[in-house]
Amino acid sequence: MRIVRFEHQGRIQFGTRRQDDVVPFAGLAGGSFTALLAALQGAAPLPEANAIALAQVSLLPPVPLTGKIICIGLNYADHAREGGHPIPTYPAVFLRTATSLVGHGQPLVRPALSERFDYEAELAVVIGRTAHHVRAADALQHVAGYSCFNDGSIRDFQRKSTQWTMGKNFDRSGSIGPELVTPRALPSGVDNLRIAARLNGETLQDGSTREMIFPVANLIETLSAVMTLEPGDVIATGTPAGVGFARTPPRFMQAGDLIEIEIEGIGILANTIVDEAPDAAEQESHRP
Repeated sequence: MRIVRFEHQGRIQFGTRRQDDVVPFAGLAGGSFTALLAALQGAAPLPEANAIALAQVSLLPPVPLTGKIICIGLNYADHAREGGHPIPTYPAVFLRTATSLVGHGQPLVRPALSERFDYEAELAVVIGRTAHHVRAADALQHVAGYSCFNDGSIRDFQRKSTQWTMGKNFDRSGSIGPELVTPRALPSGVDNLRIAARLNGETLQDGSTREMIFPVANLIETLSAVMTLEPGDVIATGTPAGVGFARTPPRFMQAGDLIEIEIEGIGILANTIVDEAPDAAEQESHRP
């Protein structure tokens, strides 16, 4: 099943996308992920309401971003090498905030403080069942679904210290979506899906999830040994080679660009780039 979360006439709802329409799930108004999970676990099909034209809705991140957003760095050997890093033997883990992410079709914001705004195509894993001290062999039973993720990075701020947090958490710098694809619709473990990034139609990243150093099941095992993974938590699993900072010359995103993240069987996450607007105080200070 392919699930979208959207806003229509001020209401947040879950539904499924069919060509140019969105079909809401009846009885799930409010965008409660807990209610969605309960409905998915039921024996009966989800009841549907009348279709709404896709052009009339605003697609949101496919799950409410109220839990943990856990990101894995250097999870593809070719990306580690292009950045001059050794191949890790334990995952590099950092966190993103909800305010740093938008949904499909919403603009990504290039901050005024930097011109080094980079893209990263990633597979996102959404947790559907609480996981604590879970073995890799059982880990996939805790997955609600998968989505596309753009771990937008402000490279100069990422390198201001040994911690990457500041460069990964500018407001509206990353994205997730457009859909949550349930595991039954994909190969088990999603360990052989093509993953790519296109900037203005030019393919700059082109890899496969089979190249991940730490596959999905192993990541859940490692993370759940330290923290309890809860329904709605998101794990962004790292990016393959081809990011902008490692190119000659470097390729960073500019206002007006279109960045697309595509994962085989999951979909295309597309966002345009806009420059950060000066705040009201700054505008006021420049008035004659």
